[in-house]
Amino acid sequence: MNIDVLCVGHASYDLVFSVDHHPSNNEKTVADSFIACGGGPAANAAVMVAKLGLSAAFAGYLGRDVHGELHVQELLAHGVNTQCVVRGDSPTPLSTVIVKPDGNRALINYKGDTKPLAAGSMDFSVLNPKVILFDGHEPHISVPLAEHARNTGIVTMLDAGSVHDGTLALMGLVDYLVCSEKFALQLKGDEHTALAYLATLAPYVVITLGEHGLIWQHGTENGALPALAINAVDTTGAGDAFHGAFAAGIAAGLEWLTVLRYASVAGSLCCTKMGARLGLPSKEEHETIYKQETKL
Repeated sequence: MNIDVLCVGHASYDLVFSVDHHPSNNEKTVADSFIACGGGPAANAAVMVAKLGLSAAFAGYLGRDVHGELHVQELLAHGVNTQCVVRGDSPTPLSTVIVKPDGNRALINYKGDTKPLAAGSMDFSVLNPKVILFDGHEPHISVPLAEHARNTGIVTMLDAGSVHDGTLALMGLVDYLVCSEKFALQLKGDEHTALAYLATLAPYVVITLGEHGLIWQHGTENGALPALAINAVDTTGAGDAFHGAFAAGIAAGLEWLTVLRYASVAGSLCCTKMGARLGLPSKEEHETIYKQETKL
């Protein structure tokens, strides 16, 4: 089956509480609102691709519990291919997200005894993707798949949110290395030093800087892109929206600087709603703001 973007990595189920402040030690507080929905970097990115009108598949683990079943049904409802979802008896990872009115958040993730999938856990031959997006959370299946993609000419991309074994193993195996400011600071202590270093590993490098936009390098060329002016409600999932739209833009054949703007619009719009999955913009919402931004 031909697929525009295959997203490989982490899926969780998110429990999102809106509070007027983050509680201190031994403090009880009451949430103003509550949302429960699927989450996880790669899973959210797959939904973002599908919402933009391209075909998407998710490859990763979900338990046979209620949260896993809810998440699978949610992916299917968005039109995401789930042929490479592995189900098992270990629990579906859960994330509790506590969001303040200014959009800042605290996040608690629970995986229980759920381990990364072993190499060979799934048959990727059933899919023929244009682009593969990795989030690094399934290193045993991702590294050999990235090596296969390099040998067969499939475009690859890494969402490097933080420094861990998975992102370190993949950062030199992808065509597009898109990392967070956190990753850059953990790696080199300074985003510009990190950018120069990472550009020796991947042809295209982007470091996202939240409200300060992003910086990029391609070969000897580099630049910056400011963030959109928005009223942030919840920053959860902004990176996932950015990465999904970025991969979609590559699959659609957009030019380099156009891809950056295309992804930036998606990430910014995600911040204007509560919840990562629920904040992912529709194709119509994205097109409206994207057209406005390209006229500026």
